[in-house]
Amino acid sequence: MSMHLCGPALTTTGKRRGKFKFRNAEEARKARELDAEWKDLLKRQGVEQEERKRRRAMAAEPLVYKLETPIGRTNTHHIPSRDTGGTAPLAAPKVYTGTKVKGIATMHKSNAVPVFSDEEAVDISRMRR
Repeated sequence: MSMHLCGPALTTTGKRRGKFKFRNAEEARKARELDAEWKDLLKRQGVEQEERKRRRAMAAEPLVYKLETPIGRTNTHHIPSRDTGGTAPLAAPKVYTGTKVKGIATMHKSNAVPVFSDEEAVDISRMRR
């Protein structure tokens, strides 16, 4: 969902690089010569890339889909279920039983503030801090 936030470097549609630009004609000529020598070497060794890929794909085992349950998953009746002892009781509600806090006041923006004295309650009602 967040791919729209990423830049174009993180694309999922393709990873091909653009056309390589050489500094000058001499470097371009050298690169072409090296590429041709490399292809000749591969042909001499009998390892052509496309032929190698085709052989590997043809030698792979074809996919077979089976819509049945595996054999080992139905024979688990000997494993007992774990018994945790039931459910926990409801906790007692937490209630303030002290005498210091007189109440809770609401300051600006729904901010709950404890009130300790009548003077604080008056200040909060006048919105003074």
